[in-house]
Amino acid sequence: MRKAPEFTLQNTKGKPISLSDFKDEHNVVLLFFPLAFSGVCTKELCSTRDNMKIYEALDAKVIGISVDSFFTLKAFKESHNLNFLLLSDFNKEVSKKYDTLYDDFFGMQGVSKRSVFVINKKGNIEYQEILENSDNIPDLNKVQEVLAQLD
Repeated sequence: MRKAPEFTLQNTKGKPISLSDFKDEHNVVLLFFPLAFSGVCTKELCSTRDNMKIYEALDAKVIGISVDSFFTLKAFKESHNLNFLLLSDFNKEVSKKYDTLYDDFFGMQGVSKRSVFVINKKGNIEYQEILENSDNIPDLNKVQEVLAQLD
């Protein structure tokens, strides 16, 4: 188990949010996704939205992170009624820290890989899944199993 790299990113209102804001309070599920408004990302995040009661019952805050600007993420969040935080890693610093950047994503460099990290209240990574194929979605049942074992 390793310590989750600390970060501060802007939410959809341009307000800074840090991972440490949740320490000792909540478990955190970080969902890195390639690009807002793309098909699989929309499907994944809408599914997460529809299952928020499960994450809340497991005392977990869900945070979606992509390299989109916070302006794009704001439009994405509003258009799909997403009920969890979206953070902009526009400068790609956090995706690098979590080793989750594609070298080449349909000709674009530096796009976040679809991945999930479960971070406990102490700030340690309990589970991670980094996908090379962006058409795949992380095993969210496994994420929920891991969360259920945390206090």
